[in-house]
Amino acid sequence: MDKSKYSERWQTRFAFFDQYGAPNTPEHKAAIQAKKPTSRILFRMNFIAFFFGFIYFFILGLWKKNLVLFGIAIGIAVIITVIETVTGFYLPQGANIGINVACAMMWSITANYAYYLKEVKGSDSWNPFEGI
Repeated sequence: MDKSKYSERWQTRFAFFDQYGAPNTPEHKAAIQAKKPTSRILFRMNFIAFFFGFIYFFILGLWKKNLVLFGIAIGIAVIITVIETVTGFYLPQGANIGINVACAMMWSITANYAYYLKEVKGSDSWNPFEGI
């Protein structure tokens, strides 16, 4: 695989995943803990995916995983809306913001390893949490 077509940031992430494996492995966790806190963020989350997750996943070609994450977000919204409608109790604005941030974190945390699996390993599964 020719990694030169990727940015330096993606090359660094790919090399890290090649060397230490999936985020759920003990080797990966130990290697992350050995890094500086600022560089841990490079491997753990993706800021573009946090702010533009739905669009960014389509751009990266991760449409299957994107549809699953979108379905989860819609499912959470439907459940909350039904509960609010039935009980008449509406969540405070802070809780709604917290739920939105949690949904954005789903895209942010899964983006790096999902893209690595697609580009390096050739895996194009529907499971967005594969290896996380």
